[in-house]
Amino acid sequence: MKRLLISAAHKSSGKTTISIGLCKALSDQGDLIQPYKKGPDYIDPMWLGRAASRSCYNLDFYTMQRDEILATIQRYSATADISLIEGNKGLYDGLDIEGSNSNAALASLTHTPVILVIDVQGMTRGIAPLVLGYQAFDPELHIAGVILNQIRGQRHESKLRAVLEHYTEVPVVGAVYHDKSMAIVERHLGLVPSNESQGAEERIAHIGQLIAKQVDLDRIREIAAASPEMPKAHTRIEHLQTPPEVRIAIARDAAFGFYYPDDLEALQAAGAELIPFNTLQDQNLPDCDGLFLGGGFPETHMAALEANTSLRTSIKHAIEQGLPTYAECGGLMYLARSLRWRDESCDMVGVIPGDVSMHERPMGRGYIQLEQTSQHPWPGGLNGPNSLIPGHEFHYSELENLPAGQKFAYHVRRGTGINGEYDGLILKNLLASYAHLRDTSQHHWAKRFIDFVRSHKSKNGL
Repeated sequence: MKRLLISAAHKSSGKTTISIGLCKALSDQGDLIQPYKKGPDYIDPMWLGRAASRSCYNLDFYTMQRDEILATIQRYSATADISLIEGNKGLYDGLDIEGSNSNAALASLTHTPVILVIDVQGMTRGIAPLVLGYQAFDPELHIAGVILNQIRGQRHESKLRAVLEHYTEVPVVGAVYHDKSMAIVERHLGLVPSNESQGAEERIAHIGQLIAKQVDLDRIREIAAASPEMPKAHTRIEHLQTPPEVRIAIARDAAFGFYYPDDLEALQAAGAELIPFNTLQDQNLPDCDGLFLGGGFPETHMAALEANTSLRTSIKHAIEQGLPTYAECGGLMYLARSLRWRDESCDMVGVIPGDVSMHERPMGRGYIQLEQTSQHPWPGGLNGPNSLIPGHEFHYSELENLPAGQKFAYHVRRGTGINGEYDGLILKNLLASYAHLRDTSQHHWAKRFIDFVRSHKSKNGL
């Protein structure tokens, strides 16, 4: 299984842009590339998936067992020529001092060679101790090459190459020059998602062309081909397709696009037919048995969301009539009474009796742990010593003005949630939370939700 991991000395080194370019450049030359992203990110995988023309899957120590990470790679890479894993943050950065969930830990677990992206602005001879230090810190880790990024001229490149050749044995496999045309616009949560970006395909094609000229793709292939055998997983990641029994309307548009592809597969495997709709354009909710509103950036589209009064009315009526609904983060914001950002306020669906305000700093950021309350509406659940549900939150918004006495599905044991103590607001058959869940061995939320939808449909004779 040919593979490599793209990491960096520190975050904001350009590894995402280079990873996008590698996926596109290699794909354009006929290679089938399977991309992965370390961590719980949504936005980078959207770009990587479009560049590779294949869904990008997340590899996350917090929400996945180590064997599950191996099984995920083995399943989705089976039909690919090369697997490309993009890291997050720096190579050795992680939650704890041991680096147990770092990019280096992922490379070690999967026996994957590392390509180190180095932002070389203002650097010449100093690159040697940096690379040597990264090698010496974990001698068992295989740093197979470096890509020099943000080079300012040919003289700069020549010096860097000469220094690395003199002091190290790590080959330079790419030299990418500073070029503003390669930049992807950023927002408060990172890059603007590809589902919102005007001309995303053109931008990806342009980045791919520049990377093809400045990175030795044959050397990249050689490094991937030299990957040692990856440890075999003891479990299998398999979503058996079953005949759909319930129809789930799912918001897929410029405002809502944060969905894990394997979660969508898990919903389908549980018996769901996914019916996409556009919150900005469609006038009515599709005929459905349940509704899923994922995360996104409703604040950047709030005027258009407000203008679509017909759909807002349709959704509010359906939820008030008992439509089983699950909303995460951006979906919660959309269902609130109003949304305020930059001194402007727009009416939203109004089924949640509260108002959402955007802030300048994150209100909740990072990994979250939830403990289910007795009021959780979905069947099944977690009990015993492993009852904590892992998830992720990253929101600059806050739900305000909620009346007292609300029902919640979760106690927040780590993180912020809705109010620092609870998350998962329950209203009729709606569950709305700031936490993003992943359907993994630690919590198969997709089946629980579909079982809930199926039970409601059966009870009502639909």
